[in-house]
Amino acid sequence: MTGINSSTALWYASRATGVVSLLLLTAVLLLGLLVSRQGRLPGLPRFAVTGLHRNLSLLAVAFVAVHVITAVVDGYVDIPLLSAVVPLASPYERLWMGLGAVSFDLMLAVIVTSLLRRHLSRRVWRTIHLLAYVSWPVAWFHSVFSGGDLRRGPLLLLAVACAVAVIAAVAWRVAAAGKDVPRAERVGLLLTAVQRRGTPPGPREAGDRRASRDEAPGRERTPSR
Repeated sequence: MTGINSSTALWYASRATGVVSLLLLTAVLLLGLLVSRQGRLPGLPRFAVTGLHRNLSLLAVAFVAVHVITAVVDGYVDIPLLSAVVPLASPYERLWMGLGAVSFDLMLAVIVTSLLRRHLSRRVWRTIHLLAYVSWPVAWFHSVFSGGDLRRGPLLLLAVACAVAVIAAVAWRVAAAGKDVPRAERVGLLLTAVQRRGTPPGPREAGDRRASRDEAPGRERTPSR
């Protein structure tokens, strides 16, 4: 293509918003992985980190929506609007477009449940919220294989860099969680020991302890007078 004109503007807009969406989704995922243990970033209070995560998520959804609309309106390929939410409904690149629909549906589920968080139990909300971690690799495969933009040149390096960053963050998070498990077990054992030591023995236990002390080797009983 020689340049941007009225017939190619939507094509360029769809491709550009797709790349920006991948970058924003990567930033949201990295922020969730790296901050989930401490809840803050250096120099930012907890509420600022929460607001940053929420605003990045909403911005990513907005770019995804523009990406979907421009891809559907553009007449270069036949992509029905239904294929944005129904997997395998697109005649063009059925599999990879289907992955895009799956990722979009997962993001919608996370957004809706976040808006209805007050009406849901914490377990239900957290289970659905974890779908955000599933939507990223699905979106990555959709971005890379649904078109040729991210399979060559600088955009390929950009896609690989996003994947490497996410893999490194996941590995760090898993390693950190693994270190916390023995610590939690030690704390549990320590609390159990403290509770047992602080509980006064019952009459039978006290009698058993006195009998064991009297019967200890080298200890003579003092005859009662």
